Amino acid sequence: MPDPDLLDSLDQIAPEDWDALAAREQAAGRPVDPFTTHRFLSALERSGSTGKGTGWLPRPLVLREGGRTGGGRIRAALPLYVKTHSQGEYIFDHGWAEAYERAGGDYYPKLQVAVPFTPATGRRFLGPDALRGPLLDAALGLAQSNGLSSLHVTFCTGDEARALAGQQGILHRVTQQFHWQSRGYGSFDDFLSDLSSRKRKMIRKERETARAHGLDLRALTGDAILPEYWQAFWTFYQDTGSRKWGRPYLTRAAFDAFHDTMRDDILLVLAFEGDRPVAGALNFIGRDTLYGRYWGTVADYPCLHFELCYYQAIDWALAHGLTRVEAGAQGEHKLARGYLPVETHSLHWINDAGFRRAVAQYLSAEARATGEEIETLTRYGPFRRGGEAE
Repeated sequence: MPDPDLLDSLDQIAPEDWDALAAREQAAGRPVDPFTTHRFLSALERSGSTGKGTGWLPRPLVLREGGRTGGGRIRAALPLYVKTHSQGEYIFDHGWAEAYERAGGDYYPKLQVAVPFTPATGRRFLGPDALRGPLLDAALGLAQSNGLSSLHVTFCTGDEARALAGQQGILHRVTQQFHWQSRGYGSFDDFLSDLSSRKRKMIRKERETARAHGLDLRALTGDAILPEYWQAFWTFYQDTGSRKWGRPYLTRAAFDAFHDTMRDDILLVLAFEGDRPVAGALNFIGRDTLYGRYWGTVADYPCLHFELCYYQAIDWALAHGLTRVEAGAQGEHKLARGYLPVETHSLHWINDAGFRRAVAQYLSAEARATGEEIETLTRYGPFRRGGEAE
């Protein structure tokens, strides 16, 4: 069995060795998602978005033949971080932290297996499925030996959650997001024809309103994304971040790093007034899914948010053979625009047995409520029901 090796940085692993575990399918094209690739996670490190002083201290955990001193082949890995707060996770445990600290405990630091600032479902246990258990054991051993309050695995796949839930007190949390899914559509009009008349008219009106501003909308990827566009997007991102989170999670240098190593993984939708970008939406491109991440604008343009973030994303996905659009966390307003609720999964280990029982009771009730909400929202969603006229 390979031995655990805790590293200080992703730079201690060759990109090809990490990606052989995290994105082995990219040898035949795009990875399923780009977020656990070496180029994405190392861009966060190199730009100072993660690291000392950010509350996201990278500690990649690998299983290596021969252990730390052996220098052997890496067989499996976890994107592991030491967290000193709960920001940028999108699976909210602030209430748990407050309750634990009111009871006299120290909730932070904690361990987090995650892609920072990225509420996108993907593999977190990188490597053969048979090594998920040993990876979990190694991470739990670190938490226990260091007296940490908890270990969290956020936005893992459903398969990972079901395989590991219940082992060594691991709790399974079920939450929800809103995703768009193609039903074999060949065009945006095909998608519209699948909606109820009321929702179809609403979307057409929103698109007309957005386009009436007279802006030039451009969907850009690869070398079509000019380096100077990132300064404009940085302005958009700062404005949105300051209103939503208090301060942006990513540094300005992160966007330069994305440009250097990831521009082929990116779709940047910009709205131009003449030659000046005035609004934009940043997406990452997966094998079958387009992942919407950030948006911003320098002025108020009614309905432009819906056009850039939702409708342009659907247009591009359909034109390029993608079948899904994930538009980020939360937002029931997405339902009326064709994005249906889906389950998302995370795993949690709580060191204190009494507190773990309390969290387990909460998660059980939350899962029931989430399931009922997904069922109700799907039933009364925007799509035409049988027999409804177009």
